[in-house]
Amino acid sequence: MKKAEPERTCIVTRQPGAPDGLMRFVLGPDGSVVPDLRGKLPGRGAWVTPTRVVLAEAVKRKLFARAFKAEAKAPADLPDLVDAMLARDVAGSLALANKAGAVVTGFAKVESAARSGSVVALVHAREAAEDGRRKLRGALRGPGGDPISDPIVLDDLPEDDLDVALGREHVIHAALLAGPGSQGCLSRWRRLRVYRGVDPVAESPGDQMSGRARLGDPGRQD
Repeated sequence: MKKAEPERTCIVTRQPGAPDGLMRFVLGPDGSVVPDLRGKLPGRGAWVTPTRVVLAEAVKRKLFARAFKAEAKAPADLPDLVDAMLARDVAGSLALANKAGAVVTGFAKVESAARSGSVVALVHAREAAEDGRRKLRGALRGPGGDPISDPIVLDDLPEDDLDVALGREHVIHAALLAGPGSQGCLSRWRRLRVYRGVDPVAESPGDQMSGRARLGDPGRQD
């Protein structure tokens, strides 16, 4: 049986928690505060509840210097930097899922996958029009109007990022299929949404914004 790691304490809230549920930071050689999203960088770590609001408070109150007992350069835009890193992780995991054959693109193919019930997440570019979203919601209904499936909706990335991740131009809609690669992508997406203070929600066939949280465990990124 694997031995549980000791709990860590958030430097802002002072609440203890498992390392996988917090965000780790280390000091760089120049004394700058470096995000360690994978939890693998050497050196002493400072732990923060993984939300933008709490991280911004740590920067504002200069709590990293207290945690490291040394001068710690935490730039005012550190929360933005972490947000960008988390978004890149989502895009990277989507690229890996694509290589594993767990992503389909092209509206007709996404619609067909939705009707088959094999979709675990619908992926929309942030700029995607409501009309396309609505049509894909409709594809999740059977002939009698009953839901075929209830996938999660990922719409945090802009079209440009989806184009790069999936290796094609003008990706507005895609579908993440059940299978290898999909769970890692969803884990990273949940972590981004939790950081932004928005609960991961499902967009069900009968409710455009159902608001049902699917938090799960964001998990450590491997």
